[in-house]
Amino acid sequence: MGKKKKFYVVWEGYEMGVFDNWTSCQQAIKNYKDAKYKSFATEAEAKYAYNLGFYNFIQQKKEDQHKKLKDINMKSIAVDAACSGNPGLMEYQGVVTKNKRLLFKKGPFADGTNNVGEFLALVHALAFLKEKKSDIAIYSDSKIAMAWVKNKKCKSKLKPTPNNQVLFNLITRAENWLRNNTYSNPILKWDTKNWGEIPADFGRK
Repeated sequence: MGKKKKFYVVWEGYEMGVFDNWTSCQQAIKNYKDAKYKSFATEAEAKYAYNLGFYNFIQQKKEDQHKKLKDINMKSIAVDAACSGNPGLMEYQGVVTKNKRLLFKKGPFADGTNNVGEFLALVHALAFLKEKKSDIAIYSDSKIAMAWVKNKKCKSKLKPTPNNQVLFNLITRAENWLRNNTYSNPILKWDTKNWGEIPADFGRK
């Protein structure tokens, strides 16, 4: 399958306009100080951006991003996990969505997986908020973990090892908590595409 065709806008360069190939765009900007250019998926988008002008285009992007961020429920907490290897050293944490203030952090645990960490993070958040008598929302960027929580079962294919017995004990405790407790906290999917990385992200990508 070939590469998707892109269109290139040059606002400032030796030649300005909309180009339908990188070679032409490159010729228009190479060694040009402070060249201003950008690629677009469609010709219509490229023409619109070119006609808008560079500074108006940047301003509109900022305004669009601000509108998207307004969709976030700031009265919430966010959870995430990180794993070095698969399986490998895994840890998870929960933070206040609005200011990234750390609420809890666990690990690292040996021979874990990211999905297991995401699951444990969600259950930990639910238990944490229940203890605080809070019904605020929880954000996760893992559809898998959200499904496991909904089904009250961690369906990981992770194999037990001498190093991850603690982790399997935590999984059992989490599943038991889900079976024996109710909660009203909405569990929401974090929209990474529009909002960027989840506030609880470990920043290792």
